[in-house]
Amino acid sequence: MAFDGIVTKAIASELQQLSGARIDKVFQPSKNNVLLGFYLDGKNYLLNICTDIKNYRINLTTHPKANPKVAPNFCMVLRKYLLGLHIKNVITNSLERIVTIEFEGFDDIDDIISKKLVIELMGKHCNIILLDENNVIIDSLRHINNENSTHIVIPHIKYTYPETSKKNFYDFFEFEDFLSCINFESFSSLNDISVCFSNLFNGISQKFVEYVIKKLNIKDCDRNSILKIFNYIKEVVIATDSLNLKFDVVYLQNNNLDATNGNNNDYFLAPLDDLSIDKDSFALNFFIDDFYFEKESSEDFKVYKNSILKLILSTLKLYQKRLFNIDEKLKKCDNMDVYKLYGELITANLYRINNENVDNVSLENYYDNNKIIDIPLDKKYSPSENAKKYFKKYNKLKNALEIVSKQKLDTKQELDYIESIIYEVEEASSLESLIDIFDEISNNDIFETKLKYLNSSILKNGYKKLNVKKSSLTKNKNVSFNPLKYSIDGYTLLVGRNNKENDYLSLKYAKKTDIWFHVKDFPGSHGVLILNNSNMPSSDVLVKCAEIVAGHSKARNSSHVEVDYCEVKFVKKPSGSKPGMVIYSNNKTIVIK
Repeated sequence: MAFDGIVTKAIASELQQLSGARIDKVFQPSKNNVLLGFYLDGKNYLLNICTDIKNYRINLTTHPKANPKVAPNFCMVLRKYLLGLHIKNVITNSLERIVTIEFEGFDDIDDIISKKLVIELMGKHCNIILLDENNVIIDSLRHINNENSTHIVIPHIKYTYPETSKKNFYDFFEFEDFLSCINFESFSSLNDISVCFSNLFNGISQKFVEYVIKKLNIKDCDRNSILKIFNYIKEVVIATDSLNLKFDVVYLQNNNLDATNGNNNDYFLAPLDDLSIDKDSFALNFFIDDFYFEKESSEDFKVYKNSILKLILSTLKLYQKRLFNIDEKLKKCDNMDVYKLYGELITANLYRINNENVDNVSLENYYDNNKIIDIPLDKKYSPSENAKKYFKKYNKLKNALEIVSKQKLDTKQELDYIESIIYEVEEASSLESLIDIFDEISNNDIFETKLKYLNSSILKNGYKKLNVKKSSLTKNKNVSFNPLKYSIDGYTLLVGRNNKENDYLSLKYAKKTDIWFHVKDFPGSHGVLILNNSNMPSSDVLVKCAEIVAGHSKARNSSHVEVDYCEVKFVKKPSGSKPGMVIYSNNKTIVIK
């Protein structure tokens, strides 16, 4: 359900219970968020005002956000005029998505002062506006001074409500009055009904009407069906227009009302069937808080994940191109022995060759039963000079082969490492996991060039958004780290979630007698079976561990997976190798089919 006028009205009804609360904190974590802290009857409340174009809302929150070191100007203005004042009233104008919070207090000489905070929740036109006692604008989150706009919002002018062409639902509480505004006989589908309500009235969203149609199992577009829909909406509006909390929140998971939305979960308000139920005073506020927190976390996760994948895949493409160029250079080295042969044969037969510039010379190849071989020459040079050039070309390619072969080995290792990072990102299931991966690649030279792409990305602000404090893994076995844990017939199997955790688990946390697992020739997690002085586990336990480790690798969908295992003491990390890269010996292999 969109945060429409009905939800706005219900939220404001709940917030009226904060009348008398003293405002003692004002924060602005981002350009679209303002947080107001209140104190009432020994309890602290935090009001979140979000003006994001997609997730605009106002609600009490239990999910505080990290604040910038320097408060924005609008935040400082709010602190100057609002701190110490008390909430007098929370007002909405019919079903308009505009909430007005009235504040009252005393100045230094005990004169009463009044201020208003107007929250306009209207998509891309969202705004927060501070007014004085005469409704003159002191300041606003966004200044609007567009000649084409009828709603001017700049300091020192009188505030006026935005104009609208839609009707007020409160003026049409009689069904006959409503019918006089529409021509229901022209409706050809149920969609026409939802569009009609949404376009005709302020604050009633099309998605809400679609939900009502589904809930009431409406099949026809006749007068009786429209009456049922009208009465239901009227009942919800009346239920939200009081402090008695006579409305309920219906939470729908994986519904198909909005197939374009990545998160199909949705919520709708409904009249409370049993009025004897003791409802939580701020039930809707905290539901909205959790709903949008999960929604924004999911959206941020997708954006972060796509940003990291874009960086890693571009780096992968760069190294694949480098490997292609290396292979092309190696192809040129295929003929280096031929150049050496040409030089040797010319040098050995100089006494037989006329010292004149010719295109080629035919000589016996004493390496191949003296078969005649034609050797091309450069006419600009003598035969002896051609021999020197062939030797020079041979030596050059010989040196190149040695250097390029090492480059190919290093590049393939880098590609294997990049593939392991791609696997980590694909398997990541939380923002914290992505931040761990970003930590890892930020400290790796191979991503240095592409990391510039993220300099202006929200990923760079991930720590601020999550308010995460990272501590490096140390040799202390009691350090906090969170591998995946599996219980298998009384044994515990730990599985690393990323390369850094794999290194720590395999090389520092595990005992030398524990059993180490890893899928052969594929990126994947390290697994360690903790023995705790127990006897050697049975083959069934080892197979179960291998199956789990195979499931945490890129080969998890293969029909034939080989999993190597050995004691941890046989697992070593080469000096200078990338995170997660180890070598091992004395291993055995379990085949998973």
